[in-house]
Amino acid sequence: MNEEQGRLLGAADIRRIAADAGISPTKKFGQNFVIDPGTVRRIVREADVTADTHVMEVGPGLGSLTLAILETGATMTAVEIDPPVAERLPRTIGEYMPDAVDRFRVVNRDALTVAPANLPDFNDDDRFTLVANLPYNVATPIILTLLERFANLDSFLVMVQKEVADRLAAEPGSKIYGTPSVKLAWYGTARRVGNIGRNVFWPAPNVDSALVRFDRHNPAAQAALVGDADRKATFALIDAAFGQRRKTLHAALKKTVPAGAFEAAGIDPTRRGETLTIGEFAALARACAAVADTYADTAAAADDADSSDSQPTTDAE
Repeated sequence: MNEEQGRLLGAADIRRIAADAGISPTKKFGQNFVIDPGTVRRIVREADVTADTHVMEVGPGLGSLTLAILETGATMTAVEIDPPVAERLPRTIGEYMPDAVDRFRVVNRDALTVAPANLPDFNDDDRFTLVANLPYNVATPIILTLLERFANLDSFLVMVQKEVADRLAAEPGSKIYGTPSVKLAWYGTARRVGNIGRNVFWPAPNVDSALVRFDRHNPAAQAALVGDADRKATFALIDAAFGQRRKTLHAALKKTVPAGAFEAAGIDPTRRGETLTIGEFAALARACAAVADTYADTAAAADDADSSDSQPTTDAE
């Protein structure tokens, strides 16, 4: 992109904008601003953003990644929790990439509270992608919240703490496979796509970073994976199983899974939760519901029989 169209932010730009606006990075909001144009272009490239892409960015900060997204010609909305940062961002876009002003808007809101009702740009069937340098302290909750609330969130490319990236992309049976891994697998497939050095941030974080790419299952694949299993019921089993991950499923879920459900689901109760795929957790949730329905039907039939037996009889005249 040439100078007439706009340019990206470097370290000097970031520090100048922060000083002009009286903004200091805070640990409260997990703010570490990217100061390397090559890094943000790499993120946008890995996300496959084009002029036809509709993008949501969470935690745009001072606009480093924002400008790289807009550089492609994409239309985007940034969700920023910090009021002074959100207020400054449109000015930065106007100064560094004036041709992109009409393709950009910012919403001052906590990403954990957003929903289609308060983000009208994403309140339809049009698919969109999330591209973000997420606040590391709340990265996983943000990802799962957005996937739950926005069925049209088709993919994401996020920069997160390296350990979080490893957990998000972990496979069943590994030591780092856990609640985030299996819940994310309900929605689609995640994979690590690279590491990011600490020197590209200001201030430099004391942890390593990595990129995670996610693609949502198409409807047919989703149906094959989880069938008609209820997400909330499945996630409750996941929470219970990983709450005591070193215990067998029988021990960890004895208060949750009724007798006969393991057999109905075809799952060995001596296994641990860390070995189950999302499909197996969903199958167990369906089996629990089926067993509960059977018990309910049996109890109802017994009640009807008792009621019939207790009816008074009358002598024929």
